[in-house]
Amino acid sequence: MYQKLIFIFVLTFSLLSCSQNKDIEYKINKDKVDPYKLYEEGLDAFAEGDYFYAEKKFSEAELNFKVIELAAKSAVMSSYSLYGINFYIEALENLERYLKKYPADKNIMYAHYLIAIIYYEQISDEKKDLKPLLDADKKIDFFLEKYPNSDYAIDLKFKKDLIQNQLAAKELYVAKYYVSIQKWVPAINRLRKIVEEYEKTVFIEEALHRLVEINYYLGLEKEAKKYAKILGYNYNSSEWFEQSYKVFNQDYKIKKKVKDKKSSNFLQKVLSKIK
Repeated sequence: MYQKLIFIFVLTFSLLSCSQNKDIEYKINKDKVDPYKLYEEGLDAFAEGDYFYAEKKFSEAELNFKVIELAAKSAVMSSYSLYGINFYIEALENLERYLKKYPADKNIMYAHYLIAIIYYEQISDEKKDLKPLLDADKKIDFFLEKYPNSDYAIDLKFKKDLIQNQLAAKELYVAKYYVSIQKWVPAINRLRKIVEEYEKTVFIEEALHRLVEINYYLGLEKEAKKYAKILGYNYNSSEWFEQSYKVFNQDYKIKKKVKDKKSSNFLQKVLSKIK
């Protein structure tokens, strides 16, 4: 909601500033529809939350404006109105049309940002379709590369981190499914992907532990110890490390975590056994 308010403020301000520029003279044909009136009606409806009517007026204004800059801004506002009522597909189509029709417009950056946000808001949990995640991730990467120092970049960097966690969660969910039906190779491949591509996410520790479990179960003790070492050296305070230690020492009883000086000694003792 906060990002919507920022977008509305910035875009509306730029539109009003442009319309009040005294260096530009506009001649309205009285026999034709007044695009300024249409745009004003669109703004009034937008302010009242009537996005359906606002979109209609902005679209009409775009068609009637002779000044390309104003037509382009009407197109952006039309797209934003569609986004405001969660008409994501229609909003994306309108934005893509805008990018092709007005490639030199000043609001191009806002359009790219809005596309990224639309993809992002279609992301559901890890059990659902992966496409919105990949689309959002790709569009955010594009924006951050093209507009790294913009105000919107901060917001998208945060969303990028959340997307990485979602992608890792998806991989872990699929890996667990393969484990449940004893498809070990695809399970290992999914877990390795988390380790190699999503090492900064919150799912890295569990992924490493699952690799320890599976490899040990398959008799690949050397591989199991390799992942246990990675888990131990990088996440030594993790409950998943204790779980992995128990794989090699089944008599070990996991205790409640107590913060004391013995914890570091315990870690070194464990690592010495994993050679």
